[in-house]
Amino acid sequence: MTVAPGTSRPRPGRPPARDMAWIPAGSFVMGSDHHYPEEAPAHRVAVEGFWIDRHLVTNAQFLRFVKATGHITLAEQPADPADYPGALPELLAPSSIVFVPPPGPIGTGDPYRWWQYVAGANWRHPEGPGSSIREREQHPVVHVAHADAAAYAIWIGKSLPSEAEWERAAWGGREGVEFAWGDELHPGGRPLANTFQGDFPHHNSLLDGYAGSSPVGAFPANGYGLFDTIGNVWEWTDSWYLDHGARAAGAEGCCASGSEAREASIDRASQHGAIPRKVMKGGSFLCAPSYCRRYRPAARLAQGIDTSTCHLGFRCLVRP
Repeated sequence: MTVAPGTSRPRPGRPPARDMAWIPAGSFVMGSDHHYPEEAPAHRVAVEGFWIDRHLVTNAQFLRFVKATGHITLAEQPADPADYPGALPELLAPSSIVFVPPPGPIGTGDPYRWWQYVAGANWRHPEGPGSSIREREQHPVVHVAHADAAAYAIWIGKSLPSEAEWERAAWGGREGVEFAWGDELHPGGRPLANTFQGDFPHHNSLLDGYAGSSPVGAFPANGYGLFDTIGNVWEWTDSWYLDHGARAAGAEGCCASGSEAREASIDRASQHGAIPRKVMKGGSFLCAPSYCRRYRPAARLAQGIDTSTCHLGFRCLVRP
């Protein structure tokens, strides 16, 4: 639903759940004309007000969901060979995608040199067998596919945000700057988000103190009181991945949640086959100035709904 630009519905009463922040109705400039092509064209969007989680969903929260429902994530299940014709059998075993830093400089032209399908990697074992979430209970849950995030949201009585809602929340009430906090990545030399510092992908200088994910809330909140909308881990949205040009022209309104948008989100030229894609936002601990400058509210990427990784999680919202 949209509202007239410049309007702002009054904040309702108490939040529907603890640790949720109110995002007022209004309009903002979505996307960017100055960075990656998929972010353009920048265009003004208006949204209704909503409540959104201040933090990413954590391992502890997801564990409560699994204990209550018996949910088994996609990464914990073998893949259906019919969905992946010609796939190697070992790639159909329960697995997920893990970042494995190379021992030395290798260039940044081939991401498959640091991304690996790891059998046994899942939300309980983020780096694969032998790893665990012990002492990472307050880190964001990762290795969740879109269906896993949606199932959690339904269980908790919430929803996943649309791309526009997420971006509106991530700006924290600001506009016209590079980052949610201003135009410097590290103002005064201080990291304000969990990103990658150093020579990607082989050497992280750990200026921000973390080689991987960080506990939710480890870095300052934005103007709306939200943590980790930039860096730490990418976040699922519930929007099918469409070209921003189509969204700006109004094509989203008629079919964004329907079968047409689902089909339009598929990249037929991709080696991943006919897998529909959703938008993910926010960047992660692997975004580096030398490789991926997507630690900005306007940044966006497509992600197959069947895919889970070590740097992708989610947060939920409630619409009044």
